[in-house]
Amino acid sequence: MDIRLVFCTIDSLDKAKKIAHKIVEEKLAACVNILPKAVSIYSWKDNIAEDEEFVMLIKTKEGLIPELQSRINDLHPYEVPEFISVEVKEGLKDYIDWIYASTK
Repeated sequence: MDIRLVFCTIDSLDKAKKIAHKIVEEKLAACVNILPKAVSIYSWKDNIAEDEEFVMLIKTKEGLIPELQSRINDLHPYEVPEFISVEVKEGLKDYIDWIYASTK
């Protein structure tokens, strides 16, 4: 199975929705779930930062990862956006088939 779940955080719901609509319309993702109000504590430029963010869970195929990553870089306002891809080892067959059918 070559399905991937991509994690990407962003600072506003509106921006998350814009990115989600764009990548689903372009068939780079079958679905994007947007989870509200994650608290992120991270090291950035020699400082510890704390921000509220939204988490985008992006369902896609492995073969689309390079194009999806490039598109996220183009659309995302962060200097270095989070883009972490995790392999999906199991899933409901009908759902996996839907991901395949809904992407390039």
